Parts: sequence; C-alpha cells; structure tokens
Amino acid sequence: MPAQKNIVILISGRGSNMEALLHAKLPCRIAAVISNKTDAQGLETARAHGIATAVVSHLDYADRECFDTALAAEIDRHTPDLVVLAGFMRILTPAFVARYTGRLINIHPSLLPAYAGLHTHEQALRDGVRVHGCTVHFVTADLDHGPIIIQAAVPVSQNDTAATLAARVLHEEHRIYPQAIRWLCHDRVRLNPQGRVSIAPPEQMGGPLISPGLD
Repeated sequence: MPAQKNIVILISGRGSNMEALLHAKLPCRIAAVISNKTDAQGLETARAHGIATAVVSHLDYADRECFDTALAAEIDRHTPDLVVLAGFMRILTPAFVARYTGRLINIHPSLLPAYAGLHTHEQALRDGVRVHGCTVHFVTADLDHGPIIIQAAVPVSQNDTAATLAARVLHEEHRIYPQAIRWLCHDRVRLNPQGRVSIAPPEQMGGPLISPGLD
C-alpha cells in the first residue's frame, strides 16, 4: 500500500469541487487550501473541516511570475505530492507548471480538447453540440490541453441555458474529480511514453451516451 499522500488544493471562489473532494473521504491528507482571493467562500469551508488555509493574493504582485513564485513558496511549505486546482482562476506560468510536472491536476468544464478556456457552456450551446461534459487532466504549459485522466459526458437539451447545462456538468465534476484523485493516491495513474494517461488495472468501458436518444 503506497504511503498516504499530501494534497494542496487551490481555489478562487466557493470551492464546490473542493467540497466534493472533502466529502469523498479520499485516502490522502489534505494539507492546505490556498486561494488567490481573501473572500473566497471555500476558505471558510476548509477551516470548518479543520484544514489549514492561506491566501496569496495576485493583487499584491507586479506580474504573474512574481505571483507564481510566492504561490509556489506557500504550496511547498506543505510538501504536497499533488497540487489540485479546484476552480483556481489564474493562468499559471510555464515555470510554475514545470515545477509540479506530473503532480498538478485540474478539472475543466468541457470535453477537452473542445472548448478550452472560459465560457465553455455558452460555446457548447452556440455550436449546437448534443453532448457536453467535463475533464480531469494533468496541467501542462498548453492551457487546458494536458493529458486526460477521466471525462464525463452529459446530454445537451434543446431547452438548455448556460446555467442549466452548467449545473448538469457540475454534478458530474463532483463525481469524477474524487475518482481521479483516488486513482492518483493509489498510484494507479501514470503517464506513458507517448504522454498519455494509463490507468492500472485497465479501466472498465462505460455505456454509450447517445443524445438525443434513439427511437
């Protein structure tokens, strides 16, 4: 059995994915929750769970490089095995990403590589896609294009708004993020020589999602 891992979670707001991780009873120690915003609601949630918190405000630094240096110093105080982004709304510099290669994880509200960046639900509705979803992936310097660990797909209704679609996707985020972190805690996920994710033992195949459904 691998030794219990330390995890640091980064947030910018309410931290709903952080909450999902807290409630999942993962086989790890959540060493700290760090935010770039002093008023992030998730900080209070973390404190209520007895987790150490810190704020490294991006407003206090002249540029991204200085902010990332300060953020890394705070992260490293907690000696993390994994750094988990849970609604952390800052673009990280290549140097920061390189510092945590293979240990920096993110969840994104689209079926990557489609719809990187912001406003993913609006983009999906604009394009008229029938299937949307979310992705957990390793973070690389190429924004929202790191190796994929797990994805979940949801149907898109012709009556959907960005808000209703976001809620359906968020429900799946709260399911797959704990799963991905659990695999990582048990050393079941690795990057193969082609830079893709391998999961041991091989993952079970799920059923197809067809939207709209067949008659």
